[in-house]
Amino acid sequence: MSVQAAPFFPAPPRLRGIVEELRRDEPILFGLSVLILSLMPLTALAALLDDRLFGGVSVWQKPWKFELALLTYALTLAFFARFLPAGLTARRGYRLYSGAVALAIVLELAWIGAAAALGTASHFNATPTGQAIYNLMGLLAVLLTSISAFYAWGIARNPRMGLAPVLHLSLVLGLALVLPLTLITAGFMSASGGHAVGAAAGAEGANGLFLMGWSREHGDLRVPHFFATHAMHFVPAFGLVSAWVWGGARTRPVWLFSAVYVGLVAYAFAEALSGRPFLPFL
Repeated sequence: MSVQAAPFFPAPPRLRGIVEELRRDEPILFGLSVLILSLMPLTALAALLDDRLFGGVSVWQKPWKFELALLTYALTLAFFARFLPAGLTARRGYRLYSGAVALAIVLELAWIGAAAALGTASHFNATPTGQAIYNLMGLLAVLLTSISAFYAWGIARNPRMGLAPVLHLSLVLGLALVLPLTLITAGFMSASGGHAVGAAAGAEGANGLFLMGWSREHGDLRVPHFFATHAMHFVPAFGLVSAWVWGGARTRPVWLFSAVYVGLVAYAFAEALSGRPFLPFL
């Protein structure tokens, strides 16, 4: 009697059913994603019509980048929700938690957009009102990041999901790394009063790396923060490659990659603290 090996990944749904599956698996985060996606063209249009600058870049650059980042975050979680224990997302407690996370993201984007419209800083605003809002944003950021750890816990408790062991582990590790790495990198950046290390006042946004905006002249704490929050993408992506190359049962490569990834975050963090740009040859 032969035993059929578990597939590396469940069969992909038909293209026209992807949206419906995302909505079914996590309707709150899916609805949030639709909302953010509808805002992005409006923010891009505002950038075209409004030529004001803040920190050397368009006042609308930060809102658009945050919309893109949080859209990616929400859609990723909506997709990963299919790997949680059956019935978990339908529970009232989870819906309240997911709704609170969605509200935190909406409030973050609302303030960042409002600050752009006012031509002021959304982060590290020295005014009493700005400081109060920024402190609230910090609490909301912890809340919205915490759901990645919750997903890691839920997926770890659900071995019956049709995934090969290497992919199961890569999902758990990638999601589990987000919260602690983000708390360290973003927490230090918040306590430092800015993301630039060694930059002249007012020059924090100048001469940035294309698309990312990372400084090419001084240390930038946004770099380790970026890699910290995207562990949930890089580690599972490596898990998929590992399954193709070494087979779905070998989990050691994912453990090694996760350790190297933490090392990368630590390296980028150390470089930023030393006032040096990340990979200056880019």
